[in-house]
Amino acid sequence: MIKVLFFASFREQLNCEQLSLEEGEYSTLLSELKSQLAEKGEAWREVMMSDRTLVAINQNMTRKDVTLNSGDEVAFFPPVTGG
Repeated sequence: MIKVLFFASFREQLNCEQLSLEEGEYSTLLSELKSQLAEKGEAWREVMMSDRTLVAINQNMTRKDVTLNSGDEVAFFPPVTGG
């Protein structure tokens, strides 16, 4: 199982705080998981396909296409601004 979390405006945009996906329900590459989630509808496609979407795997930010393992936590964040 992997846990998929959505933060800040993504949580509201997708009307989803988290998903728990069992083995066989998700692709093992991050890029494929994003494509799979994008198929859930237009709002999902906007979030998953945006170059600005930030991703953390097990609380470590990544921009790479990583292999997902059972027990991983995948978190999606909107771009962060400071001030």
